[in-house]
Amino acid sequence: MTTLKEGDKAPDFSVPDQDGNTRNLSDYKGKKLVLFFYPKASTPGCTAEACNLRDNWEHFQKKGYEILGVSADSQKKQQNFRDKYELPYPLLADEDKEVIHAYGVWGPKKFMGKEYDGIHRTTFVIDEEGKIEDVIGKVKTKEHASQIL
Repeated sequence: MTTLKEGDKAPDFSVPDQDGNTRNLSDYKGKKLVLFFYPKASTPGCTAEACNLRDNWEHFQKKGYEILGVSADSQKKQQNFRDKYELPYPLLADEDKEVIHAYGVWGPKKFMGKEYDGIHRTTFVIDEEGKIEDVIGKVKTKEHASQIL
């Protein structure tokens, strides 16, 4: 779906997180970043993915990674999702789909025979210089951390 690939410069963004704090890609300069896009907060697959990353948080921290989740949900929905599952990382409320479109993860999907537009579950691993190190398109929600680390 996305046209971004390994070696590309990660598109910059400036979007509020669940608490209304503006998050920019530049905030993570000098750090490795796992930027994961998920379709909808508190749905089964998204919860499995977010909790798998949460359960491996210490491993990510030891290897110098920060994590940011992104969906088109409102700040309130992101805040509820984060609080309910005690997620230790911020969730971006990309209601205008600025980051979603910049990373090319919005497009046609099929579910139970119906076609609609939505977010393709995709993860970008971004290095300290803001370059894309890896693009994971076939995310395994229950073991996503092992796909990254």
